[in-house]
Amino acid sequence: MRKPQIVPYGSWKSPITSDLIVSEMVHLGAVVLDGTDIYWLEGRPAEGGRNVIVRRTPDGRTRDVLPAPFNARTRVHEYGGGAYTVHAGVIYFSNFADQRLYRLEPGGEPEPLTPEKSLRYADGVVDPRRGCMFCVREDHTVAGEAVNTLVSLNLAGDPEGGRVLVSSNDFYATPRLSPDGRRLAWLTWNHPNMPWDGTELWVAEVLADGTLGDAQLVAGGATESIFQPEWSPDGTLYFVSDRTGWWNLYRWQGGEGEPLHPQAAEFGLPQWVFGMTTYTFISPETLLCTYTQDGSWHLARLDVQSYAFEVLALPYTRFSAPRVGPEGIVVLAGAPTQPSAIVLLEPDSGALIAELRRSSAVAPEARYLSVPESLEFPTANGLTAHAFFYRPQNRDYAAPADERPPLLVFSHGGPTGMTSNTLNLNIQYWTSRGFAVLDVNYGGSAGYGRAYRQRLNGQWGIVDVEDCVNGARTLVKQGLVDGVRLAIRGGSAGGYTTLCALTFTDVFQVGASYFGVADAEALAQDTHKFESRYLDNLIGPYPERRDLYVARSPIHFTERLSCPVIFFQGLEDRVVLPNQAEMMVAALREKGVPVAYLPFAGEQHGFRRAETIKRALDAELYFYSRIFAFALAEPVEPVSIENL
Repeated sequence: MRKPQIVPYGSWKSPITSDLIVSEMVHLGAVVLDGTDIYWLEGRPAEGGRNVIVRRTPDGRTRDVLPAPFNARTRVHEYGGGAYTVHAGVIYFSNFADQRLYRLEPGGEPEPLTPEKSLRYADGVVDPRRGCMFCVREDHTVAGEAVNTLVSLNLAGDPEGGRVLVSSNDFYATPRLSPDGRRLAWLTWNHPNMPWDGTELWVAEVLADGTLGDAQLVAGGATESIFQPEWSPDGTLYFVSDRTGWWNLYRWQGGEGEPLHPQAAEFGLPQWVFGMTTYTFISPETLLCTYTQDGSWHLARLDVQSYAFEVLALPYTRFSAPRVGPEGIVVLAGAPTQPSAIVLLEPDSGALIAELRRSSAVAPEARYLSVPESLEFPTANGLTAHAFFYRPQNRDYAAPADERPPLLVFSHGGPTGMTSNTLNLNIQYWTSRGFAVLDVNYGGSAGYGRAYRQRLNGQWGIVDVEDCVNGARTLVKQGLVDGVRLAIRGGSAGGYTTLCALTFTDVFQVGASYFGVADAEALAQDTHKFESRYLDNLIGPYPERRDLYVARSPIHFTERLSCPVIFFQGLEDRVVLPNQAEMMVAALREKGVPVAYLPFAGEQHGFRRAETIKRALDAELYFYSRIFAFALAEPVEPVSIENL
């Protein structure tokens, strides 16, 4: 074995290049079973971020079934999800370009079902008895705020764009039809709540003409979050509720919600997108569920009669979107040294039958991969916070004995999101070059119970910043990283945390903001409906507490910001408008602080195109190399840095 070269941290040459990441990577999700066929979505950066529907047949053949240029993606809530469903071989999908619903027959071409109007659709469920589909509709034809409703659509074509079944609330999600077609369940909530704050679960009889009878409130309210109502094969309604402080499993029995397996663990998720699932049914008596505890995910079986709970021993630490079909369990799974993959498992033992599709065709050799360590560290107010720590790792290099690595703190988006310990090549890009990475699940993150999520209520821009700062300080105190080479980066809400940390603290020497919030007041005044009142809980009611919005907006305190920042921004972003980045860049230019700005035409909130992802990664690396004054081991396209 070749002896590692002694080279300073940050200067290591890595096989995990931006070209490898974008050329070999796809985003997997939205698994749907139709008889013996398995479908899923592939988001392909190499095709401009197009979402392609893929089908696997029982003979093991896999092929694309959505022809270009169609793109199965909906803009309901802007974040989408639930963009397609399949019934009896017929695919129904939302096309991104025009947001119309289409029907795709086997061997045919997509045909539009809905009119050319400003209507968007998501989360559809087919009712074959009545020849219709129940789904969420978001109406942008009206003046002012979009109108969200539950509608039914004629599967033969619906020139009116749907018949409204349920209205008057601000939001709807997860319409689910009982196996006998007689009852429909759904979730609903109102401003200023987000779905993880409080939702209601309703059930109504479906009448012969497809309309709904009297509706009954089953569970939930303004302070209880309900997730994923689902009917079992025998027609019993199940759901997830956080009424105890943890998202746990329940079923509706005798007019009440019966807890099935109380546990200090999360069987639910924040519903940022439609179609999210954490459980399904093997049989009327056996439920298959995923849950997270202490940062790791597990797959388990629950006997709903005896309440016996069995965790399956599997070599994965992340599970999502479980389904059970004739061939076995289909689930999206990942691990610290394995790319996420859609896998087929044996129902009884959980043994791997086949790997259907990997998110990356290339898995770097293990000696180039940094394995995350779960870190719990002290933070403000006597509390603890959570993160995953990645040490620099590259089989070909070691650093001088007296050197400590630069640290790059990752602040995830949301902010009600979470990070996991699944292999992430975007993190390994850094660790294989000699950076340490701290991926923080700051207070407000999902995965650690309702109380942990609510730490951010009224404290956005404070608690998240304190946790990122204290995580970095912990590693410096332990001698694991270099205290004068600390960087922070994040996207969207994580970009806000990044800009606040750089502006209101002096811990970090440099940062990168990806479509980050710089002006909280501007976000409150001009964003899409789904998040238009989100900040009421995170900061305070607007405009009544405008003082808080101003006090926590980096744009108003650029005199305190004296370290370099690089900004990345999609020019078609409707969640965080480009003017937020542009205002910060202008202010830093005027101050003479080193700054770089990369705007990307055609990109929205979150980058999807291969060329954008590559350019942003390499530009960020180049920026840090100039600020921390180390030589790059491989050439990258330089970025214009003003005031350096």
